[in-house]
Amino acid sequence: MDINKVKSQFPILTKKINGKSLVYLDSSNSAQKPISVLNSLDSFYKNEFSNIGRSIHSLAVNATNKFEETRESVKKFINANSKDEIIFTKNATESINLVATTFGQQNIKKGDEILISELEHHSNYVPWHYLRETKGAIIKFAPINEDGDIIIDELKKLITPKTKIIAVTHLSNVTGTIVPVKEIVEIAKKKNIPVLIDGCQSAPHIKIDVKDLDCDFYAISCHKVYGPTGVGILYAKKKWLESLPPYIGGGGMISEVKKDRITYAPLPEKYEAGTMPTAEVVAFNESIKFMNSIGIENIVKHEQQLTNYALEKLKKINSVKIIGNPKNKAGVISFIIEGVHPHDISTIVDEEGVAIRAGHHCCQILHDRLNLSATARASIGVYNTKEDIDILCKAVENCRKVFELK
Repeated sequence: MDINKVKSQFPILTKKINGKSLVYLDSSNSAQKPISVLNSLDSFYKNEFSNIGRSIHSLAVNATNKFEETRESVKKFINANSKDEIIFTKNATESINLVATTFGQQNIKKGDEILISELEHHSNYVPWHYLRETKGAIIKFAPINEDGDIIIDELKKLITPKTKIIAVTHLSNVTGTIVPVKEIVEIAKKKNIPVLIDGCQSAPHIKIDVKDLDCDFYAISCHKVYGPTGVGILYAKKKWLESLPPYIGGGGMISEVKKDRITYAPLPEKYEAGTMPTAEVVAFNESIKFMNSIGIENIVKHEQQLTNYALEKLKKINSVKIIGNPKNKAGVISFIIEGVHPHDISTIVDEEGVAIRAGHHCCQILHDRLNLSATARASIGVYNTKEDIDILCKAVENCRKVFELK
């Protein structure tokens, strides 16, 4: 893997922040975009734009074909059985809401239980909370240990005959925990319980194989996978998409409309109502091509080396505490500096051109569990280098000096 060649594909990385070269360590929030994705967006709007699935003129046919090419690429990228199992949404949040709403409408009644974990992003909690409010469902939280790993034995104990679905993250956006989702799916299958996996953080950093995982639902946000904003993916086994009701009604998702009845379109159009973000979906194909050109195995190896290097260096800095020490960890490193608010950390390192995130990272349940109001977070992408980590550590040291910490 030629890291200089990789970096050269990201125009924004030549930008100066406060007169310093940008060091972008906020990929868990949203990843930067390679030039191939940017060029695709520009070219499509300039030369190829048309709505899809409606007209039969040349522009419309071409746009529809390109849109469907991306669906086929996504199918291969996550190893789904059929492209009909790939639904385009506007983000992973909508993907999870789609499942919570349609599955809940059909399968959840008062007293039924939904099992999630203490690691979950708000996007994999709030949609289930709606079912608690509207249907009287009960939400249970599988606990984590001090290292940030889900306690599998405790998760097993929480499963009862009333457990209707399990929804867990694949990779924590706070601790970097790689959750043993395959093991959780195997546990659930013995009880005939469907499993939804929030793959927002994992899709750019772990090889995804939904057939091997045998999960029922998998949600992805494309903007974290070096793609455009405004596009998400829901993978769902065909049996669910065929049996669950539509999510949004309107044009594009119907087969026949009469005054007294409506029949719905076949998959996947049944779940893709209205005008879709066509240019963005088409451009996401370039994101997949970009990752495939490097190789997911090479990306995993590169990011693991950087993560280990960053942990080693940060741990040597006095007053810095790394949050979580899971068995399997990806390139998400949350930390605190004793006596310094994370917002101050982020502001000071930004003066050195370093972009990190500070706050609760849409994980207030987890921060409450850790007795923290906020953390600073550096998250690694394919374009990061050891030099980036060195600059981060130097900026953190400077932060300590500003606050006169020993």
